[in-house]
Amino acid sequence: MMTPRLNEIWVYLAASPLLGLTATLLAYVFAFRIYERARFSPLANPVMIAVAILVTLLTVTGTPYKTYFDGAQFVHFLLGPATVALAVPLYLQLPKLRRHVLPLLGGLLAGSLVAVVSAVGIAWLLGASPETIRSLAPKSVTIPIAMGVAEKIGGLPSLTAVLVMLTGIIGAVSATRLLNLLRITDYTVRGFATGLAAHGIGTARAFQVNQEAGAFAALGMGLNGVLTAVMVPVLAAWMPR
Repeated sequence: MMTPRLNEIWVYLAASPLLGLTATLLAYVFAFRIYERARFSPLANPVMIAVAILVTLLTVTGTPYKTYFDGAQFVHFLLGPATVALAVPLYLQLPKLRRHVLPLLGGLLAGSLVAVVSAVGIAWLLGASPETIRSLAPKSVTIPIAMGVAEKIGGLPSLTAVLVMLTGIIGAVSATRLLNLLRITDYTVRGFATGLAAHGIGTARAFQVNQEAGAFAALGMGLNGVLTAVMVPVLAAWMPR
């Protein structure tokens, strides 16, 4: 009997809902091994490598994203509990949080406003379409919030999801070197700034560096999500239509 061709085998496997989950886990394990070999260099960010592997796999095999997501949605579901669990390390830093509450709130307001205004302003100067500009506005918050905000103000949620992912990866890769260049050594400040600018991916990177930085990165990510969800719809009145 003739051996089935590779693409026929893949079509058969793609029908299994576990394929997406298995591919996601294997891609991340492989990416993390590369990260370890690179001595945990931020340039070898495992999320970035895993995403590249999965995109390449889906493109080469012609697998629709929906087929992949049907199997990988369990990982998506775990994002909720994982986000809630971030409150635990933050609770352990409660005394320090109380001492720095005013500076952190000031940094939150400045960081959130700059993230929105700079993205919208640069896109407008470069001649981007109104839909693209509105899709860029919430790029610095986690994907569920960003997509909801983009849809509300007339942006493209699918484009926003891509922009959020790129923002997180770029932030996670560049944060350590940039903060070192600015001679910022306080892990409270480093973590809060990273979480505010690079949401979940930046927070994951902060935890890899230091527990205190990770706790305040989680705080920055959460507060920025709330503030952006309130602020961007108000600022949308001044955005191009």
